[in-house]
Amino acid sequence: MRPHRLLPLLPRHDGGRSALTCRFKCGDACAHEAPNTSGNAYLGDVVADALSRRTMLRTGAVVTLAAAAGGIAVTSGTDVAAAAPEPPHGGHGGHGGHGGHGGTADPDAAKGLRFRPVGPNTVDAVVVPEGYAQSVVIRWGDPILRGAPAFDQARQTAAAQAGQFGYNNDFLHLFDLPGERGRQVLVANHEYTDEILMFPGYDAANPTREQVEIAWAAHGLSVVVVEEERHSGRLYPVNRHGLNRRLHTRTAFRLTGPAAGSPLLRTKADPTGTKVLGTLNNCAGGTTPWGTVLSGEENFNQYFGNAASVTDPVTAERLKRYGIAGAASERKWERFDDRFDLAKEPNEVNRFGWIVELDPFDPDSTPRKHTALGRFKHEAAQPRLTEDGRPVVYMGDDERFDYMYKFVASKAMRHGTGRAVREHNLSLLDEGTLYVARLTGDSPAAEFDGNGKLPSDGEFDGSGEWIKLADGTTSFVEGMTAEEVYLFTRMAADKAGATKMDRPEDVEPSPRNGRVYVALTNNTNRGKAGSAGADEANPRNNNKHGHVLELAESFDDPAADRFAWRLFLVAGDPSDPATYFAGFPKDDVSPISCPDNVAFDPHGNLWISTDGAPGTLGTHDALFGVAVKGEKRGQVRQFLSVPKGAETCGPIVQDQRVLVAVQHPGETDGSTYENPSSRWPDGGRRIPRPSVVVVWRKDGRDIGV
Repeated sequence: MRPHRLLPLLPRHDGGRSALTCRFKCGDACAHEAPNTSGNAYLGDVVADALSRRTMLRTGAVVTLAAAAGGIAVTSGTDVAAAAPEPPHGGHGGHGGHGGHGGTADPDAAKGLRFRPVGPNTVDAVVVPEGYAQSVVIRWGDPILRGAPAFDQARQTAAAQAGQFGYNNDFLHLFDLPGERGRQVLVANHEYTDEILMFPGYDAANPTREQVEIAWAAHGLSVVVVEEERHSGRLYPVNRHGLNRRLHTRTAFRLTGPAAGSPLLRTKADPTGTKVLGTLNNCAGGTTPWGTVLSGEENFNQYFGNAASVTDPVTAERLKRYGIAGAASERKWERFDDRFDLAKEPNEVNRFGWIVELDPFDPDSTPRKHTALGRFKHEAAQPRLTEDGRPVVYMGDDERFDYMYKFVASKAMRHGTGRAVREHNLSLLDEGTLYVARLTGDSPAAEFDGNGKLPSDGEFDGSGEWIKLADGTTSFVEGMTAEEVYLFTRMAADKAGATKMDRPEDVEPSPRNGRVYVALTNNTNRGKAGSAGADEANPRNNNKHGHVLELAESFDDPAADRFAWRLFLVAGDPSDPATYFAGFPKDDVSPISCPDNVAFDPHGNLWISTDGAPGTLGTHDALFGVAVKGEKRGQVRQFLSVPKGAETCGPIVQDQRVLVAVQHPGETDGSTYENPSSRWPDGGRRIPRPSVVVVWRKDGRDIGV
């Protein structure tokens, strides 16, 4: 790969997205003040009081961080690795990276990544490496249920959409289907709708009931069985399979866990506070070891109207902290269903912003919303098991200056089959402890002036602690009940003194090395007047490109309350000095901006999809692979790019297939149903349709070998 010159910047909405994306995806979140106006000390304020772990390790001491930030207890000894939190790279002496940064050569380090990288581009297509083929698996509007008609862009109905694949697919997962050779179960989230691209002559000020009901049906999740084509990597949907299912805003869900039944969850339609219609803005997700899907409800705040009419000051403050303000909502749903009108149903909004659990193998089951995992803008949730079998779930709150969380269950997973085992495992996420993260840096705060320059010790790193928020009916936050902690988790984390991060989106533990990788997408408010400035974990002001954090739990124990962390990538054009690629030479990496979702391939490599590159690098969003160990550690390689206006979502990387969700193609400023900026995937005079794409090697060999 040749050295890169700085790429041209295109005029975009603040934060990298188009104004159209901000309007429909997150309700123009970046156009408003960040909801976190707490006075929390950010990392730069506390680092000066923290003793450098390097100093202690060099003298052979064991450093254990005390519960209070900056407090320490020192015990002499030599067994540092056994007693102190292990750094993500296996020791502070080096990166395990490239060229003089330590680590040992790994002959398999590049396995899974040996493809010719796709160059940055603006082609209105999915562009894949030389020697690879692709096809669309399923599109918005393709029928998946019995009786559902074929898609007709000019005659779409709510009844049709309820039986068809939903809009703006995001998270994806494939489950093996026992007893049906060559078939798998695909689960997809449907985050939101682009009405201006879906409907001819759409009037945002006066949507019709039919348009609103189509949008209701296009949200949610799809479960669809897919079949492999022999001798290629293609996958085809099996229409009308018995496991196929659509979940949307009218589907019944059940609230479970310690806050279920709370008076703050009760409505006129549901006086029990346990039965919810629908799920909203399902972004990324995760899968459990017991074979279910976890789906995060993210930008739910934008669907509710008339917040300005709420006069109770406590309720108003809670709404404000969750970014809910103003009169009419963007989509005007409150005109057609009172539950979206906060003046009439002030508690309905509290029934969204949860982690949803779905059993894809039981089409008659009622999905659950787990209150024990807290309520915020959930991007994703991915479990990892402790040695004794208890699930630990890592989560991020996708908002500027919000936080990273984890949940440690109190009960262990059971193995086996049968209803009793299944019910036990489905209850695991209802009992346990909810934590939020506080990070401390190793370098003096004065070294971080917002320009992204590496500190004098040569790396962005430090230590951290998980702060308890609640466990069952016990609150660890002064002035808040446990019920309030679960319902207003952001406010509890404010009080606990959590570290403000740059939009923590996907948070995923690696199944190979146990490290946790956090996609911090961007934060252009970092360093602005009245906002937190740069610190070691978020080292750039006006952070438009984002970064990726790598975290190692103490003793590699997911239930630990201490961890070590370092920045793995600081994204952007490699020619920009304010970028960092785990120490790998910058003349041999692909430009990357706005990391959003992360995944792992069978070799343990990290794969990163992006959301916002058109507005920062001037190129289309893409999917990248990068080794996390060995001599190639940090070498980012672009595998594919998506069409104009699209975002890369939900990557799945198998031995012989890569799947991505191509979300919101054609979503650029000025694009409409009548004059879309993209015609992908069907071409001609067709409108753009969000779709799932599969990629494979033409020679039938494994990906990247």
